[in-house]
Amino acid sequence: MSKTMTKYQLEHFKDKVKRNFNPLIEEQELLIKQFKTEATDKIVSKLAKKMGADKILNALEKAERELQKAKAQAKTFFHKKAKKDEDGNKNLSYRMREDEGASLKTCREQLREWAETLVDAELRRRPEGKKLKQLEDLKTRAIDQVMEAGTSEELIRQLDATTKKIGIAWVVDTSKIKQIAS
Repeated sequence: MSKTMTKYQLEHFKDKVKRNFNPLIEEQELLIKQFKTEATDKIVSKLAKKMGADKILNALEKAERELQKAKAQAKTFFHKKAKKDEDGNKNLSYRMREDEGASLKTCREQLREWAETLVDAELRRRPEGKKLKQLEDLKTRAIDQVMEAGTSEELIRQLDATTKKIGIAWVVDTSKIKQIAS
């Protein structure tokens, strides 16, 4: 007679799958992140040039420099005026509002976002991206095995076979561990 597993056993097996796979997946994601950052930095200017956005960005950068200069002059002017009028017992205050339109920063952020999308697609074709996908698929398969298994013995055999593909032993042989003398 086969013994079905309890909810707690299933949770234990799912947690163990995560403990085994998550560090490998996180390590692969860090490796990919390094490639992604480098590739994105390289592709942003090429993408801007290819799209014709470089001319717009240059014009916007020049305009923002001029705007900052004009804002600084206005701030100085109004600050001085408000101080002068304070001496004359007039309560004048000033407040500068930020421009909420398209800015050089938002345009560059948009280009970077598009570049990251292109880089993500390219990284999935590289060996590092393929390895990440394989690890994620194996983790999903292992969790499916946990949820679909009939007995713990059957599940242990399945998980051992699955994890051996990535060099992890599901069942750790503890017989060779030396006993600590007291």
